[in-house]
Amino acid sequence: MNDARNGEAFEAITVHNFSEKILEQVIHFHVMKLSGGFFLWVGSSPVLSNLAVSMSSRYDSMPSSTLVMGDPSNTAPNSMAQRLAKKTKKQVYVSYSLPMTNSNISLLVESRIKKEVELHPEHF
Repeated sequence: MNDARNGEAFEAITVHNFSEKILEQVIHFHVMKLSGGFFLWVGSSPVLSNLAVSMSSRYDSMPSSTLVMGDPSNTAPNSMAQRLAKKTKKQVYVSYSLPMTNSNISLLVESRIKKEVELHPEHF
């Protein structure tokens, strides 16, 4: 959905939700498509415990990434935002609100996100 604001194209925010049972745990994914990027929340309960942002830079092949809020020892949101920004070439905000008790779950969660990006690129 496009609109014109002050002579510039304006794209409305769209929302896409999906869930997946991963290692006996239901994981929820919430995507808000923004103009030039997207916000992704991943979690099993409605908590926003951290937020990272990443975007491509012409000065480095790896996108720049920073943690906006949350525990700096939890690198999951930063890493995921950086990899998604590199894959999609967009500005990416990530909130990864899952406990870091199982490293396999992070890999499976990221695989599920990549599958969703391939199946429904219009939501990202």
